[in-house]
Amino acid sequence: MFGQLETVIEAMEKDDVSLEDSFELYNRGMTLLSRCSRAIDEVEKKVLVLDENGETHEF
Repeated sequence: MFGQLETVIEAMEKDDVSLEDSFELYNRGMTLLSRCSRAIDEVEKKVLVLDENGETHEF
């Protein structure tokens, strides 16, 4: 998913991309960005911190 987002960004940075393709790439990128953001949020919810007493706590 993150690799796909990088590919979209690289495609948008090209000088020869048409306006129509730019809009399609933008929409695809925004969809991927939203999915990536949700994935990161889910991982953050699962991250636990180990304290000095060996106990775990949510981050």
